[in-house]
Amino acid sequence: MAKAFREIKDFIRPELELFQKKFRASMSSKVPLLDKITYYIVKSKGKQMRPMFVFLSSKLMGDVTESSFRAASLVELLHTATLVHDDVVDDAHQRRGMFSINALGKNKIAVLVGDYLLSKGLLLALENEEYQLLQLVSTAVKDMSEGELLQIEKARRLDIDEDIYFDIIRQKTASLIAAACAAGAASVTKDQEAIEKMQQFGSYIGTAFQLKDDLFDYGNNAIGKPVGIDIKEKKMTLPLIYALNKAEKRQRKHIIGLIKYDNKKKKAVREVIDFVTQSGGLEYAEEAMNDYRQRAFDVLSEFPDSESKKHLMNLVDYVVNRKK
Repeated sequence: MAKAFREIKDFIRPELELFQKKFRASMSSKVPLLDKITYYIVKSKGKQMRPMFVFLSSKLMGDVTESSFRAASLVELLHTATLVHDDVVDDAHQRRGMFSINALGKNKIAVLVGDYLLSKGLLLALENEEYQLLQLVSTAVKDMSEGELLQIEKARRLDIDEDIYFDIIRQKTASLIAAACAAGAASVTKDQEAIEKMQQFGSYIGTAFQLKDDLFDYGNNAIGKPVGIDIKEKKMTLPLIYALNKAEKRQRKHIIGLIKYDNKKKKAVREVIDFVTQSGGLEYAEEAMNDYRQRAFDVLSEFPDSESKKHLMNLVDYVVNRKK
C-alpha cells in the first residue's frame, strides 16, 4: 500500500508542492511568535490526506485552478485550527510524535493560535469571494463540533447505539473529508449534482477512515496512539457497541463497569479488548468499513474513467488497508 500511496502523491506532486507554499503564505503573520508557531505547524503536517482529496476531486472534474488551491488551504486551515483546539481539550502534549502547540506554549497560546487559523481561513475565502467553499467547510466544522459534544455526552452515560455512533463519526470525522471532496469539485465545476456526489463520496470514505481508526485501537500497530486509548477515554466505538449488544445482561453490566470505573487500569482495558475480540466485534466493524468502501466506489463509478478516478479509487483502498 505504501507504493500505491507514493504513486497517488506523484500524480499530484506539482499541486502538493505549490500548495505547501500557498498554505504557508496563508498562515503568515507579522507577530514573530505566531509566525514561528505557524512555521512549526507546517513542518509537522502529516500525510496531507485532505488536500489530496481536494486536488484529486478537482482533477476528476477538470483542471486544478487557483480556487482549488484556496479550497485546499481553507480545509487545512480550519482542520489545523480544530486539531490545535482538540489538543487543549484533551490536554494532549504530542501529535504525530511531535510536541503539540499547547505543550510548547501553554493552553492560552494554543487557543489563540487556533482562533487565528480559523480567522485566516475565513478571510481567505471572503477576500476571494469563495462563498460556496466557505459554506462547505464552515458547515463541516460546525458538524465536527456537534459530533465531539455528542460523543462527550454519550461517554458519560455509555448509552450509545449504532445509529448514534454513525451520526457521531459522520459529523466528527467524515464531514471534513466530505467537505474537502466537495470543495475540490466546486473549485472546478458549477455542476451541483457532481459536487453533491463528491460530498457523498467523501462522507462514505470518511466513515470508513474512522472505522479503520477504531479497529487500530484493538491492535498492536504503531499508529501514534496507545492501544486501548478509546476505552480509556470511554469512547463507544462500533466493535465495542456490537460486542455489548451481543453480551448477556450480567456480562454487559460488568464490561460497562470496567469502562466507567476502571478505564485507566491496564488489566481492565485488556479485559475489555479481549471481550470485544472474542465477541466478533472487530470482524463486524471491518465488514462495516468495507461496506462504506464499496459505497464510495459506487459513487465514483458514476464518473467517466480517468487517471484521477483511478487514483481516487487507490486512495480509498489505502484508507481501509493502511497500517497506521
